[in-house]
Amino acid sequence: MSVYSTILFDFGGVLAAEGFRAGLEAIGRRQGMDPAETFRLGKEIVYTSGYVVGGSDEVAFWEQFRQRTGITAPDRELRRQILDRFQPFPEMLAAVARLNRLGFTTAIVSDQTNWLDELDQRHHFFALFVRVFNSYHHGRSKQDFRFFREVLAELGREPAESLFLDDDPGNLERAGAVGIRGILVSEPGRALGELEGLLSAEQKGGS
Repeated sequence: MSVYSTILFDFGGVLAAEGFRAGLEAIGRRQGMDPAETFRLGKEIVYTSGYVVGGSDEVAFWEQFRQRTGITAPDRELRRQILDRFQPFPEMLAAVARLNRLGFTTAIVSDQTNWLDELDQRHHFFALFVRVFNSYHHGRSKQDFRFFREVLAELGREPAESLFLDDDPGNLERAGAVGIRGILVSEPGRALGELEGLLSAEQKGGS
């Protein structure tokens, strides 16, 4: 067995297509706005409003978003643009199932909102994981390296035992600050190849 025992996965951009970015960019295009700026504003608001750590709700988030952008579409239309784009990657979920069968501990560590619970109701992926650490319920986001320490403490794991897959270099940097080795995900197949290589190398080294 590899010295790694625990594999942590981000959700959007890793286990599923990044619906938050893609949805906000689509909203911007529909409104004749710069898509990148629409995403930047949405990301800023989801953090500064406290929505991502459960400090405010979705209604307040969309109200601030409309005030900052001038967009007048209703909540139901705006949220649909985002949630419908969070489509799980079958190869990633299959890889999680294989890791579970091999005896690894798998968990989600995500900066998400109540949307993650709703997405699980659609796609039923929570059952694949030992734990789901969602910033909305946890009260701390991955922008705070202490989130990673708390995840490991709750799982009863050491940093050196853990790998973390995320599509945000900043999150990987903060995970690395507590000793967790990261894999940057730009494409699922490539990331899974890197993960398999690390696990195989550790297994050979320990044999």
